[in-house]
Amino acid sequence: MSQDSLSTHHCDNCSAPLVAKAKFCGSCGASIKCSKNAGLEKSVYAIIAFYVAFLVLAIVNNTVFATDYSFTSEVIIEVAFIVITLGFCFLDWRAIIRLYIIRDIDVKGILMTLLIPIGSAVVVYYGIDWINEALGEYGDSNMFAEYVAYENSLFWAIFFIAILPPIFEELAFRGFLFNELRKVSSVQVTIIGTSFLFALVHFSLISFIWIFPFGIFLGYLRQRYQTLWLGMIVHFIHNFLVLMLDYYFY
Repeated sequence: MSQDSLSTHHCDNCSAPLVAKAKFCGSCGASIKCSKNAGLEKSVYAIIAFYVAFLVLAIVNNTVFATDYSFTSEVIIEVAFIVITLGFCFLDWRAIIRLYIIRDIDVKGILMTLLIPIGSAVVVYYGIDWINEALGEYGDSNMFAEYVAYENSLFWAIFFIAILPPIFEELAFRGFLFNELRKVSSVQVTIIGTSFLFALVHFSLISFIWIFPFGIFLGYLRQRYQTLWLGMIVHFIHNFLVLMLDYYFY
């Protein structure tokens, strides 16, 4: 019988699955003090608070700073995103730390991590242009164009697009949010739920078309290998390649 079928809830201390009626966590040894319902209620509140916080940040980014896109506004949004992410992760820091442990990764995992983001970058780069043309939207979708006015523009473009998002978006969505959703739902619902919210906060219908399945893949890697490292690498390769294509063709 699988571990998922035996477990009814998760340890509040380390998020490891618990066998029904367990009095102590088999992973960290912590005493199971609260009831299952109390633990579920805590996770539901955490999920709601998480989504509201990032939804507000996304709204501010797409309204207040929409007409005043500058280096300063970029820094403010990124710092706010990092602070919110770290704040939530602090509530579950023991479980988060476990996701940075280097685990055994098979050849399949390595090949998927290295090859799929290359394919996704090419598909997204050319696919977005095709969708824009099909919908009659001919606006400039070049990401590098937003950084041209900055001094050392390529450096800042790589930093804000290819480095920060893989680190902190994976930590937020495949780290904290994934852990909390997993406490109240199945693996499948957790992967779909985190992917949906991940795509939704980007506030773009066209981007949703590829971000949602991209999030599904990242969620699969997170669940399959119980680490954030693979998702971070995939996220970095994808964003970096799309940015480099934008830079080359700018």
